[in-house]
Amino acid sequence: MTRRHYNLPSLNALAAFEAVARNLNVTRAAAELNVTPGAVSKQIRLLETDLGRALLHRHAQGVSLTTEGEAVAASLHEAFDRVSRVLQAVRDRGERAHVSIVTTMATMQLWLMPRLGAFWSAHQDIVAEHIISDRLQDVPRPDIDLRIRYGAGEWPGEAAAKIQNDRVIAVASPDFLARHPIPDLAALSAAPLLSVEGADWLWMTWASFLRQAGAGFHRLNVRRFNSYVIALQAARDGQGVALGWMSSVAPLIARGELQKVTQTELDDPNAFFVTWSERRALSPEAVILRDWLLAQGR
Repeated sequence: MTRRHYNLPSLNALAAFEAVARNLNVTRAAAELNVTPGAVSKQIRLLETDLGRALLHRHAQGVSLTTEGEAVAASLHEAFDRVSRVLQAVRDRGERAHVSIVTTMATMQLWLMPRLGAFWSAHQDIVAEHIISDRLQDVPRPDIDLRIRYGAGEWPGEAAAKIQNDRVIAVASPDFLARHPIPDLAALSAAPLLSVEGADWLWMTWASFLRQAGAGFHRLNVRRFNSYVIALQAARDGQGVALGWMSSVAPLIARGELQKVTQTELDDPNAFFVTWSERRALSPEAVILRDWLLAQGR
């Protein structure tokens, strides 16, 4: 039997055996495959010869599987089912345009999600797949169309367009500020501070914020988080003061969940970008979503 790539026997023989194993009947398998029972039997004999093992017990009333046949049948059922589901997904995507985007949890929850309703209303023919990861560089899928990134604007192998710059302020809950008044930067330096830090974190820390603001300090009372969403929740719960990026905390301030602690606002040296692969052209749907994201920044 001619070998194919992946060292597989004839695909016709594998399909014939899978159908017989599922039906436990050669005649029904032949009808399903739209061939004669003799053709099915021939394909299975060729497969058994190639493997050097019997796959079927032949009986007067039908067939049953040998131990080897059960193992091969189980493998084929799983593989064919997986292929079937992937092909159906491709068909479904063909019915409605599809675009994928990766964001961090903070970007999705605080910036993108409040705006997405408008996009869905305007583009009901586009299906958006959202992948959430706080380490975008660890998302290995090469089929992702767009990423929302935070940084200086340069990532190997990716084109980038700036969505917006940002400004950084200190924020806390009204209840916290009622219990711990902070009239100036000196009092801010002594307050319980909620900091977002990590090994690959580019975001501003309390030490850099206070230095740039001109506040003197020796030792800070800092609780550290590796999630901006959780740090802001802790601030909303009255546990301390967090740094807030205006793009994400402005709605929380407008709703009264957080307050600006001092008048200090610092320009963030980094910015938010939408990026895409330089090696693969964007689909028309991905271009629509990219341009919509850029418009949100403007």
